[in-house]
Amino acid sequence: MPCAVAAVSTSPMFTPSPRKLSPIFCKPAASPPPPPPSSLSSPPRLGIKHIGNPLSGGRDEEVGPSKVVTMMKRKRPARIDIPAMNFGFDNERTISDFDRLDEVEVEGEGYSVYCKRGKRGGVMEDRYAAVLGSKGDSKQAFFGVFDGHGGAGAAEFAAKNLEKNVMNEMSKRSEVEIEKAVKEGYLTTDAEFLKKDIRGGTCCVTALIHKGDLVVSNAGDCRAVMCRGGVAEALTVDHRPSLNDERERIENLGGYVDCCHGVWRVHGSLAVSRAIGDRHLKQWVIAEPATKVLKISPECEFLILASDGLWDKVSNQEAVDVVRPLCTGVEKPEAFSACKKLVDLSLARGSADDTSVMVIQLSQVLNQHK
Repeated sequence: MPCAVAAVSTSPMFTPSPRKLSPIFCKPAASPPPPPPSSLSSPPRLGIKHIGNPLSGGRDEEVGPSKVVTMMKRKRPARIDIPAMNFGFDNERTISDFDRLDEVEVEGEGYSVYCKRGKRGGVMEDRYAAVLGSKGDSKQAFFGVFDGHGGAGAAEFAAKNLEKNVMNEMSKRSEVEIEKAVKEGYLTTDAEFLKKDIRGGTCCVTALIHKGDLVVSNAGDCRAVMCRGGVAEALTVDHRPSLNDERERIENLGGYVDCCHGVWRVHGSLAVSRAIGDRHLKQWVIAEPATKVLKISPECEFLILASDGLWDKVSNQEAVDVVRPLCTGVEKPEAFSACKKLVDLSLARGSADDTSVMVIQLSQVLNQHK
């Protein structure tokens, strides 16, 4: 029996038009196969809160664990408007049924996550992934934060499939080709998602721990910041059309960038220049990530992965200064409390966007998987 899944786009990435579309229908997905045995000694603690039912006074309900082309003189292309539409997507879940959640709280071995739905309403469009002992290799771990726009479908698909695709690409290549493997993993995930004909897109930031190396990649404006001896070190650059390189790439491919109400946008609509998905802008909004590889040394204390809901309001060094007292040089690190403090700080400064923060204690994860 077909089901209609509808969500209202609330993302600041878009400048939607009021045109209406019919609901998109989808068939319920087949039940997924049982997950493989976890390599963890104990499962992560997962706490989630459903959005309060307005008929019950808004009370939260607690839920337990669960080629560049030579540009010729040409006519400026028509502006692309993204309608305020309904989004249909497969009824599959990653870690929890995020759509109806107000908050997600996770404490795992060496990492913690806190996600908070934005004040604009609608569904939670952020997702995350955490896989320890990836591909059966105890020396590997994969983490990611995914900030969806135009619906949650792309973020959910990437959270579910990106790690698998990166690992598959790594199995085909030598150790010196790890950047290429990550790139192909992102591009494969993008191609697979586009085949689904689901609207929307997602920014991504991922961290792969592999034999003592830290491999950080991003597409879009999710960001990775590492604390090195108390100093914030940004490991990614936000992919926005305001960057000269990104704007030139888009224009050389026949596209254009507009400044709308102080925000630079691709074809006047999308505020990021790289992402998974976004079929209507795929010629210009690419899924190719930027990747940085470094050795994890003793002074590499922790890594923060977060959506732009945090970084639009909190600087890199501020974020490190909030997390460090709770996670470094203490008998019992409180990474989850640090995640929550960062989200609360962003909200206090006026953020209305979904905000997701993950803190990874690098030495702990590395030591657990030697």
